[in-house]
Amino acid sequence: MLDEEGTPGLTLRRIAARAGVSHAAPAHHFGGLPGLRDAIATHGFRSFRHELVTALEGVPADADPFQHLLTVNLAYIGFARRRAALFRLMFDQLPTEDSTLREIARATYVVLRDRCTPFVRDRPAAPLQTSVWSMTHGFAMLNMDQPYPPESPVQVSSYEDALRLLVG
Repeated sequence: MLDEEGTPGLTLRRIAARAGVSHAAPAHHFGGLPGLRDAIATHGFRSFRHELVTALEGVPADADPFQHLLTVNLAYIGFARRRAALFRLMFDQLPTEDSTLREIARATYVVLRDRCTPFVRDRPAAPLQTSVWSMTHGFAMLNMDQPYPPESPVQVSSYEDALRLLVG
């Protein structure tokens, strides 16, 4: 339903109908729509983290740190493109009071954060990590990895070029 209609299409009544249960069942099980959205976001972050880790496992051990960073961030952008509605819902649910969602969201961020470590050098770590994450998230949300028409007023460099400039 999320892929078909986006977040506005998620109602307890429609979800219950699709699942073939009473309209009260999802409310009872999840404590209402916010709880259901947290559960969906938690599942989404688990899948997201799995994809990032799996992408990194495909990088040769002797690859340079930039290749590791680029690989995890391209996997980030790819997940956002393939699962756009889920991706938006995941980040819409943050910040959250749900400790399970907070933990998996943090564990997912750590995958990206740790790839930034070799580039910190004499800079403060947190601003560099935030900059890399912000740029990656921006590329993902704005579909900036897609080609823009030549006559477009927006001319975007490749993600790799932008990342090299940022961490260089």
